[in-house]
Amino acid sequence: MRVSADRGLRATGLTIVSAAGVLVRGVDIAVEPGQTTAIVGESGSGKSLTARALVGLVPAGVRVRGSLALDGAAHDLAADGPGTGRHWRRLRGEAISLLLQDPFTSLSPVHTIGRQIHGALSLTRARVSAEDVATRLAEVGLGERVLRQYPHELSGGMRQRVAIVLALASDPAVLVADEPTTALDSITQSEILALIDRLRASRRMGVLLISHDLGVVADHAARVLVMSAGSIVERGAVADVLAHPVHPYTRGLLAAAPHPGSRPYEGPPWLLDPGIVLPAGADFGSYADAETLRSRPAPVLVPVGGRPGHEVGIHGAGAAVVVDAQTGVPTRASHAAPAAPVAGQEGGQALLRVEGLVVHRGGREVLHGVDLDVPRGAIVGLVGQSGSGKTSLARAIVGLEEASAGSITWQATPDGRRGRVQMVFQDPAGTLNPALSIRRTLSEAIRAARGAASVTPEVLLETVGLPAALLSRRPAALSGGQRQRVAIARAIATAPDLLVCDEPVSALDLSVQAQILALLARLRDDAGHTLLFISHDLAVVAQLCDHVVVLNEGVVVESGPTSRVLTEPADPYTRRLLAVSTAI
Repeated sequence: MRVSADRGLRATGLTIVSAAGVLVRGVDIAVEPGQTTAIVGESGSGKSLTARALVGLVPAGVRVRGSLALDGAAHDLAADGPGTGRHWRRLRGEAISLLLQDPFTSLSPVHTIGRQIHGALSLTRARVSAEDVATRLAEVGLGERVLRQYPHELSGGMRQRVAIVLALASDPAVLVADEPTTALDSITQSEILALIDRLRASRRMGVLLISHDLGVVADHAARVLVMSAGSIVERGAVADVLAHPVHPYTRGLLAAAPHPGSRPYEGPPWLLDPGIVLPAGADFGSYADAETLRSRPAPVLVPVGGRPGHEVGIHGAGAAVVVDAQTGVPTRASHAAPAAPVAGQEGGQALLRVEGLVVHRGGREVLHGVDLDVPRGAIVGLVGQSGSGKTSLARAIVGLEEASAGSITWQATPDGRRGRVQMVFQDPAGTLNPALSIRRTLSEAIRAARGAASVTPEVLLETVGLPAALLSRRPAALSGGQRQRVAIARAIATAPDLLVCDEPVSALDLSVQAQILALLARLRDDAGHTLLFISHDLAVVAQLCDHVVVLNEGVVVESGPTSRVLTEPADPYTRRLLAVSTAI
């Protein structure tokens, strides 16, 4: 294993251009050996494209300019160019490596784990022994049994550990981790992030962490860069930027983060007043129009007085501005609206009652006599790590999974009918027909209601906060947040009494997540919907849910009002979930 004192990364003037225009403009990045630097921003801000440019994996038709100092050597990104040439093949793995969000994209489904690790080690070694392979597995906490298994036989956390082995097979100077834990539950997420921290320290390896989770960044990064519309708008030590944000966009991202007991901030980030008076002709930029913003010169990063290394981007005549830390930097304030009165009080009438539910899958019992009440008009959170049985319970409630024993009882609605239920899944791209327009998708859902709903596609889109102009588009033409809103619109087209939401915001960046959470709260408050909300993010559950049910290995270990369960947990498992939960 190579360990060097000069194995960091410096990217200067990184600019990325395509036929559509300039995508990333003049970005400077520094990753020190043994430290983690994070890049945060909304979807489309340019953070993932920046990360991929650093490993030479940008899409075809995209050009990169700038200089890169990596592992003690200088590289001209324009001359070297991205792609699969010999130069980049040597750099990737030996000098820099990429760890992706979904390990399935980097693991071969038809080869055993042992064969894949052996192949990766063979790229830089003349001989690879069985002991070498076992040692690498042990480094990430996996036993030799895994060597004979295939990726589909492993859990998500185990697959990501194997992906880390492959990424570090050639002992790179820098690891680029692009949302490495987004799809994992909180306990597995904590374990993977702790593993990356340990490997970073033991190898003195630099880590560039791409994330939309500011809690993760606060816990695991030393420095943070905030990107919007292809530019860095603020950067500095994590303790400075997240505790004393200056730029309105940074303040908006923080306001959009879930805060227990309050509603998420729904407004555009750029409307948050930083309380700083700028000279005539200077501004922070209106981030309502990314295309216009990209056409302007990149903001000039100026120092924040009293905080070494803390800089904020200002447009126009702001190049000489020094923001005084004593008078110009606002302390962090709450921009969330007051919390709404809690609906569905404890002991209220149950819309749905689950008693003694047992579910088998693949010959194995995954739910062991689960009891659950969902009060009418409430939002009930269902939490637990991967494999706890959350999704199996949800699928049984909506009729997608057959119960072996127990009962699911619906209270009759005022008109005497059985309650209707719809499900909102984590990935709308996998549940929306890519060949159908949004209008046709919603129209089919309305027809399926058979008179239960008297709405139009236009009204449904308005309900979820989307313009009717999107009706002619197909899912591929929408952003992730827009697709999830369409999925919610389709679900409420049948006027359901219960919405079952299975990790509906886990793959969304913070500002879009806040908008979806606010939409779900409005559906409860304004339309009287009842929600069963499945999540591994306890901060989101604390903010949105009236009641919470904690599942562990198919058993309910704790339940009750959210305010009590998450502040005074009685079960050791609940306390463990809270201990590893990330929050700002």
